[in-house]
Amino acid sequence: QVRVVEFGGGLVQPGGSLRLSCVVSGDTLEPYAVGWFRQVPGKERDWMACISRSDDNTYYADGLEGRFTISRDLAKNTVYLQMHNLESGDTAVYYCAADRGYYCPSTSAGFRNWGQGTQVTVSS
Repeated sequence: QVRVVEFGGGLVQPGGSLRLSCVVSGDTLEPYAVGWFRQVPGKERDWMACISRSDDNTYYADGLEGRFTISRDLAKNTVYLQMHNLESGDTAVYYCAADRGYYCPSTSAGFRNWGQGTQVTVSS
């Protein structure tokens, strides 16, 4: 059974950087598309970025590319989300999700394996 676990959340000052890690276990990472999502209390979970199995293509929600970068290390079974120039509006619980397939699912419902989330707080 595939397990997904996020690491790397914490408190960071505005303008700072943080790198989140998503470790996939129970299978190799290569057959999976992996996405990052975030959610604040009282709001829906928002899709942020995805890296597909097919050619390592990456996709970002509008406005995030440039500040956020998704990448993967197959040897470590890990997908990363590097975040720069963080703002208070980036404060949220960040989730990683994986789905076995060539392409990134178009909706969160298409991801079948979810982590428990990691809290990111941007505050001075």
